[in-house]
Amino acid sequence: MDYKIRKDRKPQGPRKLAEERAAYFQLMQQGMSNPQACRTLGINRRTGQRWRNGRNASGKDKAAPPIRSAVPPSSSSRYLGQADRIHIADRLREKATIRAIAAELDRSPSTISREIRRNRHSINGQYRPFAAQARADERRPRPKPGKIVRSPELRDAIQSCLDELWSPEQICHALRRQFPDRPEMHVVHETIYQALYVQGRGELRRELAGALRTGRARRKPHRQANCRQSRFADPMVMISERPAEADDRAVPGHWEGDLIIGKDGGSAIGTLVERATRYVMLLHLPNGRNAEQVRDALAQTVQTMPSHLKRSLTWDQGSEMAAHKSFTLATDIPVYFCDPASPWQRGSNENTNGLLRQYFPKGTDLAVHGPEHLTAVAAQLNGRPRKTLGWETPAERLHKLLAA
Repeated sequence: MDYKIRKDRKPQGPRKLAEERAAYFQLMQQGMSNPQACRTLGINRRTGQRWRNGRNASGKDKAAPPIRSAVPPSSSSRYLGQADRIHIADRLREKATIRAIAAELDRSPSTISREIRRNRHSINGQYRPFAAQARADERRPRPKPGKIVRSPELRDAIQSCLDELWSPEQICHALRRQFPDRPEMHVVHETIYQALYVQGRGELRRELAGALRTGRARRKPHRQANCRQSRFADPMVMISERPAEADDRAVPGHWEGDLIIGKDGGSAIGTLVERATRYVMLLHLPNGRNAEQVRDALAQTVQTMPSHLKRSLTWDQGSEMAAHKSFTLATDIPVYFCDPASPWQRGSNENTNGLLRQYFPKGTDLAVHGPEHLTAVAAQLNGRPRKTLGWETPAERLHKLLAA
């Protein structure tokens, strides 16, 4: 494409300017420097710098769309491309911060920091975009050869230890002790297992797998999705099936429950929180916290409630609720279970348990607290103004709802 210096410096209009801008980036892609491209097109060098760095006329930073729209994007948004690396190098020369560069490229700051750390020059520390792109392209091909297959010395050392019936974990620690200053001779035990079991690697002799203590020729997964067993003998009803009225907290009578555990897991106190009012009730568990003991304490506690306050109970998937079906039969209160590792689904109860730690610190024996003390603690919490209730107390809010 033949470009001529533009002599007419009159305003060009949006369409002409866009064409000129696209031509500028084409020249940059061909390897021209900013002064050369600007001189060819007859534009000011600062204009070219603003286009290249994604800045507007006022000099304030903009996000990366100017560069991404004018330069061909990366082959995948998951990876940094050549245009991204050129932008990083230019902004580093301008002393821009990592976070500023990340914002301009719409990336995480850790992505930019890791890119600079991995692909800069190993001696002078400079970041050169084309060399960085070459290093990234060199690392990208898959599958990669394993560490064991790349080092005959390491492979022979591991095979000799396997011949002596050593476990992969013993081999890893032995290699670190034998070669403390040679990281190329260090591996983790998973690397050895993969070399033995992963089909097609061929890094270690297949017959060595029989030398492992399990004697298996292939790995046996600890869990298989199609063979998972239910946590309890009686099937759980998940929180997704809980009535919608429990979610909006408009109707009282839906409770969240959990245990707070004492020193060494030897004692516990049960906690119940009403979702609409944050009213707290505590369960005395003097003899332990197995499923039958928790069920009996729950049943005894809910007997003191009026019928319209016994709508549902939400619990996590702890083993203490294994007797949930018999509890439902005895009290007519359905039990719903949270999803695994989802404590926010019982947010009111989690917050209350944090408040209770002021009275029952972690690492203490909770069996020393009798039922009278638990009742007094619950009464103090229920008489404390709560921001989420408009500075009403849980006791006042419950009284209002019952009166209504």
